[in-house]
Amino acid sequence: MAKPVKRIGVLTGGGDAPGLNAVIRAVVKTATNLGIECVGLEDSFDGLIYPERSRVLTPKDVTGILRLGGTILGTTNRGNPFAYPVQTADGGTADYSKLCVENFHKMGMDALVVIGGDGTLGIAYELQKHGVPMVGVPKTIDNDIVETTMTFGFDTAVSFATYAIDRLHSTAEAHHRVMCVEVMGRYAGWIALYSGMAGGADIILIPEIPYDINKVVARVKEREAWGAHFSIVVVAEGASPVGGEREVAIAGTADRVERLGGIAAKVSADIERLSGKESRHVVLGHLQRGGSPTSYDRVLATRFGAFAVELLNQGKFGMMVALRSPEIVAVPIEKVVGKTRNVPVNGDLVRTARNVGISFGD
Repeated sequence: MAKPVKRIGVLTGGGDAPGLNAVIRAVVKTATNLGIECVGLEDSFDGLIYPERSRVLTPKDVTGILRLGGTILGTTNRGNPFAYPVQTADGGTADYSKLCVENFHKMGMDALVVIGGDGTLGIAYELQKHGVPMVGVPKTIDNDIVETTMTFGFDTAVSFATYAIDRLHSTAEAHHRVMCVEVMGRYAGWIALYSGMAGGADIILIPEIPYDINKVVARVKEREAWGAHFSIVVVAEGASPVGGEREVAIAGTADRVERLGGIAAKVSADIERLSGKESRHVVLGHLQRGGSPTSYDRVLATRFGAFAVELLNQGKFGMMVALRSPEIVAVPIEKVVGKTRNVPVNGDLVRTARNVGISFGD
């Protein structure tokens, strides 16, 4: 029979997302009600590399955090213990995974709740192979994790992007301009598609459908011809032209993925050059990550956190909690890591957008 779980750790890794604190709160409260002690590990896996960066969490410690953005535990997207950045003359990385496993056991923990995106969950999966039982909670505003219908943080990001697009409509119409709005999403177009549809965009450019700038300009001119003297273009940061490359702001390194950015500026300049129409671009950036989570994200995050602890208490390790509406289910983590959930180009959302006249530049 499996050893009873009496002490667990919880950490948040990768980029922050609205709802992280709601998950932490649910983990701590559920664990406490099951007689399990909960240890908060600070700044992702750094809390295992440096045990002093950890603390026991009680229900009192998580009181009032449900509505807060960010994470009370801190996070980092450069904390991979298998390739940890070290400060030497020539930089480089070191493998601290063995140290993490040793400290996990020294700290008296029986399992981990790991809250993160594909990168963080992949690290957790590898640590489990080395003797660290875990359950993963999918976290990303990009909504690009497979095997789950939705990730928490996505609804909040879309809500903010839609709010921004709403405001840009008035200034675009007043000045008869084209406004190009760059949103996050990395290699998936979920935020662009949802916010573009909700915000009444005329053109949506996503990574899954390479665009032809001449077709984008044709759509702008078409609107101009029938009296719409402005256009709203929503551009996913990972979008790219047919036969072209993504716009990369900072190249990737051994311990950090590439940073995308700049595509809206390029699209805006191209539209102005080819159409003669005044165009401006706006990059929403990290505004999409910040702020208080929506009610939907608070509830989803709470369900994820509570179910993760249930799984640990039942000895069901190596799983990720997931939304399969209307239920929260458990999915083997190996079915998730290393994969990206992209927008289906022939799916209902894209088809609906086309039906109402939205162009994808193809």
